[in-house]
Amino acid sequence: MSTWANLGLQDSASPLMEQLIFFHDHALLILVMITVLVGYLMFMLFFNSYINRFLLHGQLIEMIWTILPAIILLFIALPSLRLFYTLDEINEPSVTLKSIGHQWYWSYEYSDFNNIEFDSYMIPTNELATDGFRLLDVDNRVVLPMNSQIRILVTAADVIHSWTIPALGVKVDGTPGRLNQTNFFINRPGLFYGQCSEICGANHSFMPIVIESVPVNNFIKWISNNVNS
Repeated sequence: MSTWANLGLQDSASPLMEQLIFFHDHALLILVMITVLVGYLMFMLFFNSYINRFLLHGQLIEMIWTILPAIILLFIALPSLRLFYTLDEINEPSVTLKSIGHQWYWSYEYSDFNNIEFDSYMIPTNELATDGFRLLDVDNRVVLPMNSQIRILVTAADVIHSWTIPALGVKVDGTPGRLNQTNFFINRPGLFYGQCSEICGANHSFMPIVIESVPVNNFIKWISNNVNS
């Protein structure tokens, strides 16, 4: 999760988020190069006294500053399209999780395992544990296995919500009457926090999401305990 004065992106916990960070750095490098070049040219124009009274046109320089930006845009667009289709690909998921957005909580269904269902509410500040995170911790966490392909189906029961986990590179809109899906792969254990990132009402930021990534054998034990109970 983000910490105080953290200006960069969160540490990735999935291959998709790693690729998003790589693309961010790639695009940022191109932007810095353009900014430095244009800034240098403007600086030189402001502080020189060169005058050409007879300069009316310059086809060569106009061709250069038309073609060069198009080439630069290709260097941004091609990796962007590759990443866009990679994010949308569903690759033989091991576990399917269904998330339903309500005001102001999430409902989850594990339809692969005897249809385990539960609601996940934010823990109020006055009930929060000493080591808890205000406005981020929930009473029922989503438990998922690490090193497994996870598919998530997202919808909403009332208004538009958005199921977002920054560390996993996942953001799926939950629209009433529509079922959206995406996939992710958690490559390390831990707790990963997110929130509804859609403007769905006055308290839209207080719909936290907590994913607990555990080894596969711990996940099977958790599933067995919840099925038996």
